[in-house]
Amino acid sequence: MVAGFCDDRAESANAQSLRANNILLQLFTSQSRSNMSKALGTFRAVYLVALSCVGSFLFAYDTGIIGGILTFESFQNDFRYGEAEQATVGSNSTSLLQAGAFFACFFVWPFTAKYGRRWSIVLASSIFCVGAVVQTINTHSLAAFYVARVVSGVGVGMATVIIPMYSAEMAPKNIRGMLGSMFQFFFTMGVMTSYWIDYAVAEHMEVTTSQWQVPVGLQLAPGAILGLGMLLTKESTRWLAKKGRRDEALKSLIWVRGGDSPEVEQEFAEILAGIEDEERLTNGVTWRELILPLNRMRVFLIIALQIGVQLTGNTSLAYYAPQVFKLVGAGDSSLLITGFFGVVKVVSCLFFLLFLVERIGRRGSLLAGAFLMGSYMVIIAALTATNPPNPNQGLTPTAIASMTMIYLEAMSYNISWGPVPWVYMSEIFPSRIREAGVAIGTSTQWLFNFVFSQVTPHAVKNLGWKTFVMFGVFNYALVVFVWIFIKETKGKSLEEMEALFAGRATASDVEALHGKDDEEPSERRQS
Repeated sequence: MVAGFCDDRAESANAQSLRANNILLQLFTSQSRSNMSKALGTFRAVYLVALSCVGSFLFAYDTGIIGGILTFESFQNDFRYGEAEQATVGSNSTSLLQAGAFFACFFVWPFTAKYGRRWSIVLASSIFCVGAVVQTINTHSLAAFYVARVVSGVGVGMATVIIPMYSAEMAPKNIRGMLGSMFQFFFTMGVMTSYWIDYAVAEHMEVTTSQWQVPVGLQLAPGAILGLGMLLTKESTRWLAKKGRRDEALKSLIWVRGGDSPEVEQEFAEILAGIEDEERLTNGVTWRELILPLNRMRVFLIIALQIGVQLTGNTSLAYYAPQVFKLVGAGDSSLLITGFFGVVKVVSCLFFLLFLVERIGRRGSLLAGAFLMGSYMVIIAALTATNPPNPNQGLTPTAIASMTMIYLEAMSYNISWGPVPWVYMSEIFPSRIREAGVAIGTSTQWLFNFVFSQVTPHAVKNLGWKTFVMFGVFNYALVVFVWIFIKETKGKSLEEMEALFAGRATASDVEALHGKDDEEPSERRQS
């Protein structure tokens, strides 16, 4: 009897142990599947954003090659201008691209709102490639080259509006900053590639038409990759949900997150709730909504940030790097030194993207970046003013020190004002006015890009070292601006931005605004 009792207890213990093992196995299997799903989702999100950011690569490459090919004797011979007109041709070639991009920002907003992000990027790629083809043809006409620059500008302008928006809408919130910073990373890749290709053709090709056609024509490859690649991706989940296509929106979200899960269902519910709340407040979007007090503040912030990007001086240095390096004493090595300048930009931006963006946040990186860039600019001015470069002396210690400061300035820019404004701009607006807000911010960037690309070559030529003093003062002013106005958005979902920017007050203002709109027709009918 005792033996039987012991046997029963043993069997019961074995059964409990077996059940415990099964439970542990199920938990382990479930956890493994969850981890695999998250890893797949991260890969897909990175792939999607990287593909769309080829548009940023195009923008940078198309702009970067100009500074080099304008110094080619072959280009000057084919388009029949001399050294005296080089500054004017350079500023026109660069600024007309910006002009096309500026005007594109306004018509792309209604287009992407109606047809979605994917088709807008495909259209942008197609327009860009048309302009690139005409640029590559040796027309012997600067007018035709200028027109082609404007056409390509329309394409890259459209892309720069849509890409930050598309990235923010598809990225998981825990890595949204990293993925948003890929826009700047691909920009630095485009700049670096353009510098080294200019250097390669200058050193290894004869002074013929092909010498400048190769760097110009190569931009068709990434243009085609962008357009064809977007045909194989998913549309923005938030855009689909806004259009009432909820089944497609859920499928898109499940795909980009690597599979279905309770977290994905919860995220989708939050997206729908946010959109439904916005639609409940208003029957449609109007430009007047952008001037509501708290929306007006957001518009002010993104305009100021994009102006600040140009005030740092880095974009101007990137466009005219060969000329700037000659100014501080690089001499005949300016193209080679410019190539390494591009490498520095890529490495620093990649470091920020992988290790810093979700750690130090948006506000901290903007503060540190502006302060460091201002300091480097002042040091460059002091070195160049006290020890003017002599073309006959080659690379002097002063010239090397000045170029080191330019390299450090580029590194500081690419961990701060290069990537952060694009991330910040795409995440602070509610879904209802995100297209309009991003279009305003991007158009501001292009407008002041245009202004500074016109001013910089003449400033370098006429002001010399004082150009660096000017940019140094601008950077110190940006430190004050960021300290007073910029709010931290790290780690917050797009739906949580309303709380950060006191969304309840904005909602009340929207109701009041549209209530007033509804009353005005009634009053007119009574009168």
